[in-house]
Amino acid sequence: MARDVEPRLLRGFAAVAAELHFTRAAARLHVAQQALSRDVRRLERELGVELFLRSTRRVALTADGERLLPYARRVLAAHEELAAAFADAGRPLLVDLNTEGMISGRVLAGARAAAPGCELMARFESGLTGAVAEIAAGRLDVSFGYVAGLAPSARALLDHQLVRYEPLAVILPGDHPLAGRTSVPLDALAGESVYAGAGNPRTPEWTELARRLFEGRGIAVLPPTPMAVGAEEFRRVMERHGRPVLAVADFPAMPGSVLRPLTDPVPLAPLSMVWRKGLRHPGLDALRASAARTGGGPRSPERDPAYWLPDPPPDPARV
Repeated sequence: MARDVEPRLLRGFAAVAAELHFTRAAARLHVAQQALSRDVRRLERELGVELFLRSTRRVALTADGERLLPYARRVLAAHEELAAAFADAGRPLLVDLNTEGMISGRVLAGARAAAPGCELMARFESGLTGAVAEIAAGRLDVSFGYVAGLAPSARALLDHQLVRYEPLAVILPGDHPLAGRTSVPLDALAGESVYAGAGNPRTPEWTELARRLFEGRGIAVLPPTPMAVGAEEFRRVMERHGRPVLAVADFPAMPGSVLRPLTDPVPLAPLSMVWRKGLRHPGLDALRASAARTGGGPRSPERDPAYWLPDPPPDPARV
C-alpha cells in the first residue's frame, strides 16, 4: 500500500464519492472527466483496493471506498487548514480596538514593536457582538470584549485569551451631583438610569453585563436610545440629557464630562482578546504575547469581596 498519497487523488475520490457521478464530479473540480478517472484508478492501484462499483447506469462506493472516505476528508481538511495558515501569514491582520486610548491599543502597540515585519491594522468599532459578525464574515480578525456575554453560537466561532479584569467606571456630566467625588460607590447610583447600550445590536453583551451589575441595587439600565457617535455629539447629548454612562476605567476623556471609577465593590469586566477559530498568523502570536505582558490588574479577584464579577467568570486558562 502506498505510504504517500497525493491530496489531488484524495480530492478527486472525495468529489466522486459526493456526486456518485464522474461527469458531475469533474465539473465540480473543473477538470476533464478523463483526468479524474485516471486519478481515481491511480489511487485504487496505490491503495490496492477497488473504491467504486461502476456500471453504465450508476456509480457506488465499495466497502473499501466507504472505509477510505472519512480518512480522505480529514486529510483534505488538514491540507486546507495548512494552506490557509500560510496564506494568512503574509496578509495584514485587522484588529478592532473598540475605542482609541484603551488597553487594546497598548496590546497592539506592544505587538507592533515585537513583530515589525507584520502589518497589524487597527479598526475602531463598538461592541463585541458586532465584531464577531465581522469576524465570521472574514472582514475582521481580532477584537476585544466581554466573551462570556456572547451568545453560545457566537462563542463557538472564537478562540480567546483573557487580557485582564477591567475596572468599571461611570461617565457623568460635569454638573452632576456625583461629579465632585473622586470615585462613585455603586449605592450612590441608586435611583439613576444609566446608559449601557440598550438597543444597540452591536453591544448586547455590554448591556447584559450592566443589568447583572445593577440588579438589586436600585439602578436602572436606560431604555434603548440612539448612541451618540463622536466626541462633539457625546458632549451635546450629555449636556441635554445628563444621564450617567457605564464605561471602563481607562475610557478616554470626553468633553463636558468626568470619568469616575466605581467602588464598593469595585466592578470588573473580564476583558478578552478574541479571534476566529483556526486562525494562524505571526501577528496573532505577537498580539497574544503582548496581551500577556500588558494585562495587569487584580489577580484572582473572584476570591476577594472588594471586587464584583459577573457570574460565572471566564476561565483564564481558556484559549
